[in-house]
This record gives sequence, C-alpha cells and structure tokens, in this order.
Amino acid sequence: MTAFLVLIFVIVAFALFFDFLNGFHDAANSIATIVSTRVLTPTQAVAWAAFFNFISVFLFGTGVAKMIGKGMVDVKQIDVYVVLGGLLGAIVWNIITWLLALPTSSSHALMAGFAGAAVAKAGIHVLIWSGWVPVLIFIVLSPAIGFVLGALNMIIVAWIFRRSTPNKVDAFFRRMQLFSAAAYSLGHGTNDAQKTMGIIVALLLAAGHPEWAVNKHNLFGRQHEIALWIILTCTAAIALGTMFGGWRIVKTMGSGITRLQPVGGFCAETAGATTLIGTALGGIPVSTTHAITGAILGVGTVKGVRSVRWIWGQRIVVAWILTIPCAAFVAGVAYLIIHWTVQPFFQ
Repeated sequence: MTAFLVLIFVIVAFALFFDFLNGFHDAANSIATIVSTRVLTPTQAVAWAAFFNFISVFLFGTGVAKMIGKGMVDVKQIDVYVVLGGLLGAIVWNIITWLLALPTSSSHALMAGFAGAAVAKAGIHVLIWSGWVPVLIFIVLSPAIGFVLGALNMIIVAWIFRRSTPNKVDAFFRRMQLFSAAAYSLGHGTNDAQKTMGIIVALLLAAGHPEWAVNKHNLFGRQHEIALWIILTCTAAIALGTMFGGWRIVKTMGSGITRLQPVGGFCAETAGATTLIGTALGGIPVSTTHAITGAILGVGTVKGVRSVRWIWGQRIVVAWILTIPCAAFVAGVAYLIIHWTVQPFFQ
C-alpha cells in the first residue's frame, strides 16, 4: 500500500470523526425537547434518536450527498489536501462552539470549510454558485419555515384540544412526542450524515478513485449511486455520535430558549422534521440546528413573546453569522499549512 493511499484512508477517518462529532454536537437538536419535557431520560432519548439517525438514509435516498459531493465545488480543481483542510476547519469550529455551548450549524461549518480550503487552493472560481444559491437562501428560509410551522402547529393543536383538560393534553402528547422525536431524528440523519458522504465522495473523486465512491445499487427499494460502504459508515458514525450526546447544548435547546411542555415539544419537533425531510427530498443541504431552533422559537412565541428568552436567539444568530466565514477561514489556513508541510512528503 502506497503512502498516498494511507493518506486517503486517514482523511476518510477524519471525515468519519467529523460525522461522529456532528452527531455529538447536534444530538441536542434531536433530543433536547423530549428530554426537557421529561418524556424520556437522556439515555433513552439518545438511543431513540441514534436508531432513527441510522435508518434515515435508507428511507429518503442520498440527494443531499450528491449535492455536497459534486454540486458545490468543482472537484476537478481540488485535491485530497483541500478535503483534509476543509474537515479540519469544520472540526475546529465545531469544538469551539461546543465549548461555548452554542448550537451552531455543523452542516454550514462543513460546507464552509470545504469551500474555504478550495478557494485557498484554486481561487473563488472553484465554487459552483448554482449549488450555493439554495444553501445561502435556506440559511434564512429554514429557521423561518421552522418558526412558522412551529407556531402554526401550536395554534392548530390548541384549537383542536381547546375543550380538553391540561392533564389529558399532557398525557397524550407525552406519547406523541415519541413519534415526533423519531421523525425529527429521521430528518436530522438524512441531512447531516449525507453531508459527510458527499465529502468522502469528493475526496475519492479528487484522488482519482471514482470506482470506490460511485456504485449504483438498490437498497431497501431505493436506488443509490454512492458506494454502500460510504453510506453505512457515515450513518453509523453519526448515530454513534448521537449516542454519546452533547449535553452542554441540550440545556440551551431544551430550556434556555423557552420552557417546553410535551405539547410544545411535539409541535416543535414536527415542524423541524417537516422542514428537514422536505428539503432532503429536494436535495437541498440545510442546517438541522436552524430548523429546530426556529421551530422552538415559533412555539414559544405563541405562548407569548415574553416567554421566549430572546438573548439566546440573539447569541445563536451571531454564531450562525460567524460560522461560514470563520470555518472557511480556519479551513483555508489549515489547507495552506498542509500544503506547505504535509503535501511535499507525497509528491
């Protein structure tokens, strides 16, 4: 085995580590509401979320992965060192925001890191703007859609159950939250695990090994173009990361923004799941964090504007604004360091 092939395997390992970290970092998105409403214990919640993270790709295909792998950066102009630099930028930013307990977007960190490293190598023309336009639009749209759906769900549920006692409503939605949390975890898995699949595809195409990345096959009745080993390892990595959980961010998402009852948790999770699954079916990579945060804010606003701790919303928005430029900058610097120090050993 040549040294270059070893490097490829190392970069794949970094990609899977990012996928694990993505599940760890974004576990709060999947379980915060169901834990804060005490429907499940933290251990039960992460196991529930991890299972549906894992099976998501088998239900909704790999449209997001194809967009990340081929639709955002011209892979003919990059090399494996760009992919490594992009992953390092995303990993560093994720760790920083985890330490600050900020629920930022791992998705945008990965996409920005990939783009930043690519631009550092080949210039701004390496970006495929037709792929970036929907991503940039949905930075605004995904939390807005989540907000509207969360508020609308809350209003509809309040009207339907207007004659029910609070105890009956609470008991009913404690059971229903199991389904809404499962639906949200499906949306989370089908978005975020696929982004790492796309990065690995881009890596193998840049390395000159398309036969390792592309392999048309049928899996559980759905046609896939991405190699089965990539699909299985990425879904397993994000599920494992979710199993470990990100408890620092759970507190922010579950009770830092607004206090949720089971009915509110159900409405928020259903709104987030609808947003994520709808965009995944359209092949649009969006932020799971944006979707669920918008949904929680929408639910809280229906209860009353003062019931929402808007300071957390402000902090989250600031972190969102910083994620793309900061992750891109860190990744660009990482690529240049790799280019000057690591790359000469493989030439």
